[in-house]
Amino acid sequence: MSGQRLKGKVAIVTGASRGIGAAVAEHLAREGASVVVNYVDSADKAKAVVKRIEAAGNRAVAIQADVGKAADVQRLFDESIKQFGKVDILVNNAGIPLYKMVAEITEKEFDQILATNVKGVFLTCKQAARCMPDDGRIVNVSSSVTGLMLSTYVAYAATKGAVEQMTRHLAHELGRRGITVNTVSPGPTDTELFGEGKTEAHKQEFSRMAALGRLGEPTDIADVVTFLVTDDARWITGQNIRVNGGFI
Repeated sequence: MSGQRLKGKVAIVTGASRGIGAAVAEHLAREGASVVVNYVDSADKAKAVVKRIEAAGNRAVAIQADVGKAADVQRLFDESIKQFGKVDILVNNAGIPLYKMVAEITEKEFDQILATNVKGVFLTCKQAARCMPDDGRIVNVSSSVTGLMLSTYVAYAATKGAVEQMTRHLAHELGRRGITVNTVSPGPTDTELFGEGKTEAHKQEFSRMAALGRLGEPTDIADVVTFLVTDDARWITGQNIRVNGGFI
């Protein structure tokens, strides 16, 4: 997928220093968008994404911000607008995992995952609603695990369920302005984050669970996100698209 369907557009991709976020940032840039590569800690990786985008002749900048903090989100949007003049597209990819039995989850851990996965999406969507021009695009990244029943996923799935509900209601709230709001829910995807704490046997088990018989790749998810932010998807809003190779 390549072309200039996003020429003249400006996109913020949160959590874009690696994995799915990095793939989304590079895909949007190839379609002509100027891209803000947001990160929290991984400055070197974020700058590497920017360099790859620039090497291909496109525009990008790395901006540090913790999306779970209102002041950081305000600065993220202010700096993005200072750099590129506006924000047409927001992709909420930033998120953290937590895979523990409910009896073992501490209050601190629960507060942390809520702050990033739920509050972060709320704060960035709030800023987008304030400054995004009409006919903008918001894509929130959830997870296919919201459709399953899995031990150790209760906190993570709860946060992603909240994201899916925010998407539906925001789609109605912002629809009169032509702004579409959708959710993309990946299945098991072969990223550095997904691989943490998993053996090769675990990965093979997840692969067998998919109808297509493999783990997803970041580009599989990025292709769908890219479609949703183009004019080709202008009549799609309030939807949750599970991009998972038939995992569920």
